[in-house]
This record gives sequence, C-alpha cells and structure tokens, in this order.
Amino acid sequence: MKKPEGYLEPKERAARIIQLLEKEHPDAKIALHSSNPLELLIATMLSAQTTDERVNIVTKALFKKYTEAEDYVKVDLKELEQDIRSTGFYHNKAKNLQNTCRLIVEKFHGKVPQTMEELVELPGVARKTANIVLYNAFGITEGIAVDTHVLRLSQRLGLTENKDQDKIERDLMGLVPKEQWMHLTDLLIFHGRRVCTAKKPNCAGCVLNKICPCAFTFE
Repeated sequence: MKKPEGYLEPKERAARIIQLLEKEHPDAKIALHSSNPLELLIATMLSAQTTDERVNIVTKALFKKYTEAEDYVKVDLKELEQDIRSTGFYHNKAKNLQNTCRLIVEKFHGKVPQTMEELVELPGVARKTANIVLYNAFGITEGIAVDTHVLRLSQRLGLTENKDQDKIERDLMGLVPKEQWMHLTDLLIFHGRRVCTAKKPNCAGCVLNKICPCAFTFE
C-alpha cells in the first residue's frame, strides 16, 4: 500500500505532534485545582465521568471542610456523598474516597504514597490517577496518564491501534522520551477539549491535519 505524501512513522509523528501542540496550546497543564498531594488525589478521583470545571467548583468547599485524610474517614458516608453529589456517580466515589483515605491513614501514616505500586493499592486508583498524582504532586514521571482524550487522540493520530488504556500507555511510552510523557498527556487533553472533540472534531482548523492519518486517503 502506497503511503501518502506527508506520512510520518509513529515515532517521528509523535515528536512533530508535540512540537505543533506546544505552539497551539502553550497553556497546557493540569486544570484541577489543589494545594497538596491529598487534594490532588481527591480531585483526580472525583474527575471521573465529569468535567474538571465541575470538580473545581465542588472541591473549593470540600477542601475547606476536609483538610486531612482522617477527616474523610470520620465523616458519615451519606454526608460525604452529598458533598460530592454534583460530580456524578457519587455513591461509588464517596465510598472509594473514604476507603482510600482510611488506607492512607492506616498504612501510609496519613500521607499520600509516592510510588506507583502503593498508589494503585488505593481503592478507585488506577494507573491514570496515579500518574497524574506522581507527576503533578511529586515531580515523578512514571508513565502517561491515558484519559478519554488521550485515548481518542492517540488512536486518531495513529500512535496506537489498541483500545485498552494500559496497552495504549505502553505504546505511547515507546514513542516519546520519558521527560515528555506527562507533557504529552497535557497537550492531548487540551487539544481534545478544544479542537479534536469526540463528536465533532474540527479537522479543518486543526494544526495537526497535515500529519494526522485521519486526513489521509490511502491508495
């Protein structure tokens, strides 16, 4: 099969994607508001199936009410559910928050752990959340956080053929230098929100349209 003019191999394409998106989204960074590792962990757990804007509204009051992991353990579960209700799926989220904070208190002396292995022990915490916390709270790069935007764009951009988040993460880690792993996450999230949306991607106005396989017609 003949490859179209402008086609780039995945590793070369990934480097070009980062270069172009850095110019397009110089403000790309985590949008969740937090002032310490526990707040970031809580906010990231709450962000599932909702917007960062909604989470930031909820956590503004939440973080004034609960300042330590122990506070989430002591509160009645029903009360915690009402505090986070507007983030959606609040029954499950409240249960995970309380159980996570209980484990942090009992096993980690009230401090958010700083390793991938320990973080994924926490109820409701998988690699995506752990990567976000490690990088943004502790400056530790362990992997790439694959959220819905990263998943969608990495497939559209021809950086992976996988659908499983862990497999996509491994594919991306093989294409991009480690020091750019989480930077790629932020860039793809911003581009996914602003341009390459799920239902109506703005391909005509996309800075990547000359190197995106979705724009090519193979002969």
